[in-house]
Amino acid sequence: MTSPRKTYIIANWKMNFTPGEASLYLHRLEKRITPSRNVQVILAPSTVALQPLSLQINRRQFKLAAQNFYWRDYGAYTGETSVSQLRGFVDYAIVGHSERRYVFNESEEDIAKKVAAAIRNNLTPILCIGETAMERKDGETAAAIYSQLINGLHEVSKEDISKIIIAYEPVWAISSNKNARPAKPADIDEAQILIRKHVSKLFGKTASEQIPVLYGGSVNSDTAGGYLSINGIDGLLIGGASLIADSFCAIVETAKGMKKYE
Repeated sequence: MTSPRKTYIIANWKMNFTPGEASLYLHRLEKRITPSRNVQVILAPSTVALQPLSLQINRRQFKLAAQNFYWRDYGAYTGETSVSQLRGFVDYAIVGHSERRYVFNESEEDIAKKVAAAIRNNLTPILCIGETAMERKDGETAAAIYSQLINGLHEVSKEDISKIIIAYEPVWAISSNKNARPAKPADIDEAQILIRKHVSKLFGKTASEQIPVLYGGSVNSDTAGGYLSINGIDGLLIGGASLIADSFCAIVETAKGMKKYE
């Protein structure tokens, strides 16, 4: 029997919780979530909470991720935080989240440079991709996924592709979108097959089989099990439900109860 694949459960707290509130919330999670060899729980608090949480966190139990950063390592860029400044605080970094793409108008070039910067600084980039409602309506899902993948991974070498996590996050399914609707398992399965197909063309079959592909979009404790049961989905990127201890802990427990084999 082959060894279990690692499952990633990522909590994106977005612009919520003060540093004090984040500390108290982490304390609640620490009491309820026990470490697991095959489930990696990753917390992505706001930048102002990263440093204090990095001192509090049990790294056997949780890892930290940055929600955002600037791709240059240093310089005269007022108000920005470089990825090199995050080293020691975080192990992962979210890149290309739909809110960065469509609210803050981050370009594909910026996203590619952020992916490269994370790798350069020994952090694991979590590259988010996904089509809009209009792209899906127009039958452009495959084209959107291909474009975001090929551009986002533009500066990644074959040697470094193993350091990447991909999160499929269709914009039309994100709960912060007022017109959001949950994605069906068939939609997610189709997308992860496309992702792995494109990765195979760019980096080879082994890379496409081994790269973790996560799903994000209106995930809650009721739907998590169904999404995790999809072959080829290696975890979840969670927004709103990650802010509620009962919901988030239930999702983690669901992940622990599932066996994902290579």
